[in-house]
Amino acid sequence: MGAAVVLAVAAAVTVGCERGSSTGTAPLPPGPAKAGCPATLAKAEAAVQQAEKTDSAWNGPTSGPPAVPGKTLVYVAQTMTNPGVAGTANGVREAAKSIGWNVRVIDGQGTPAGIQAAFSQAVALRPSGIVIGGFDPHLTSRQVIRANAEHIPLVGWHAVGSPGPSRDPALFSNITTRVEDVARISADWITAHSHGNAGVVVFTDASIPFARNKSELIKKQLATCAGVKLLTEENIPIPDTSSRTPQEVSALLSRFRDKWTHSVAINDVYFADAAPALRAARKKGAAAPFNIGAGDGDPSAFQRINSRQFQAATVPEALAEQGWQIVDEFNRAFSGRPASGYVAPVHVATAANSGGVTAWDPPGYRAAYRKIWGK
Repeated sequence: MGAAVVLAVAAAVTVGCERGSSTGTAPLPPGPAKAGCPATLAKAEAAVQQAEKTDSAWNGPTSGPPAVPGKTLVYVAQTMTNPGVAGTANGVREAAKSIGWNVRVIDGQGTPAGIQAAFSQAVALRPSGIVIGGFDPHLTSRQVIRANAEHIPLVGWHAVGSPGPSRDPALFSNITTRVEDVARISADWITAHSHGNAGVVVFTDASIPFARNKSELIKKQLATCAGVKLLTEENIPIPDTSSRTPQEVSALLSRFRDKWTHSVAINDVYFADAAPALRAARKKGAAAPFNIGAGDGDPSAFQRINSRQFQAATVPEALAEQGWQIVDEFNRAFSGRPASGYVAPVHVATAANSGGVTAWDPPGYRAAYRKIWGK
């Protein structure tokens, strides 16, 4: 989920999965006699198979500068009630301990005024580096200018729409997966899971440019399979998901009935809020519509997936890994080296491959970074 999304989602994303409880289970839909897009289906199946792997070798940096001693970081958090922001902050803390640095987290409390105050406090502390944790730096343009003037490196997490260095705003690097990759794999999962024949509902928040772009990319990829039909796109602002999603889902069930086989949402929270209406309609927790979240993959999403409670998959961020990458990027900045340029590959989490955990934590990165740093 990008920087523009997180301010709106701060409260909504923390919703627990209890609203999506169900004990129903059902097998995956049988493959039709003829797939709706044989060539596209084969590509989608291959992409999903790769993305579902949990034991892939580390493909990130293996070389870089040794640890620069005695540094202090301040993590300015959009809000620590956002699981993505909090998970990344914990990764930064863990990595900083390993490299021998100090970290302070300042919570912006999810409001523009709170974030601006937190960032101002961070600059006043004159740390070695500042993390922009999950908010749009344009909201804090004055603070960014001050940090740049004082030569304090800035590294963002979901701060801008693309990974890597940024000129405007001036960030040494921004850590995120590529929205194009997230959109593509979520659509490919639907194509593969449905064997190339699906009726899809897309949930988005058109008021947020990043979210709107993500849903447009999802629809574009869904359209590559002739057998996958877009039934409708539901525009529900993220702050309104709790109040509007149940009613909208009830209407969709009446409108499309069994034609609605799959859903994809720009954030997992939609499925927590869809669950009451699906349950009221006597839908099974692991039956159609099969839902995939193209979002952070927060713990409640994993809980719904592992318990088969109205969500079948998510495209999670590796939050702890990204926290370690943030520390490594700062170490490169302190050493006068360029950003690593590493962008983590997308992953698809399901009940079959999650191992019952509530976060995606790929192997190999901790040892790799410790070796680079000489720790």
